[in-house]
Amino acid sequence: MSKFNPSNLKVTFFPPATPFKPVDERKYTMTHSEETGEIFLTIGYCYDESCINPKVHNEVIAEWVPRMGQYVLNGKVHVSNGEYDEQNSKIRFMFFQQKLSFALTAIVYGDRALYQYYPWLLDSPIYIQFESIYPLYHQLLYFGTPRQYLTAAMQETVS
Repeated sequence: MSKFNPSNLKVTFFPPATPFKPVDERKYTMTHSEETGEIFLTIGYCYDESCINPKVHNEVIAEWVPRMGQYVLNGKVHVSNGEYDEQNSKIRFMFFQQKLSFALTAIVYGDRALYQYYPWLLDSPIYIQFESIYPLYHQLLYFGTPRQYLTAAMQETVS
């Protein structure tokens, strides 16, 4: 994953989810192919288990959650559940930190029609939970708002 290229993004909707509804229980599964550069985004009421590789866990999953009167985009990445030692967990943690901007751009850009109907979601906070058995890499981090990622993606497509 390097620079975001919208032409590499393949978006699939799991019915009854559509580009315009619902917000409640809307879930994202984002994976990619290192060989082809393709990015795969599934949007639905559940995560796309067929895209998740349980041996590697390089996917980014996220969902819209109502919290204290606003929606929050909560995401998760899998760092380690014991299958990686602490050094490899550190590498995965740093990798995910470095590549999350790309992944979030793909998620937000891939679902950009939703923001036409729910523009207030553009300023919702994005939090990503790094899941790890090692306390140093088990963190909840703030990653800005969808507006930041959509604006950046739109500027890249114009350039």
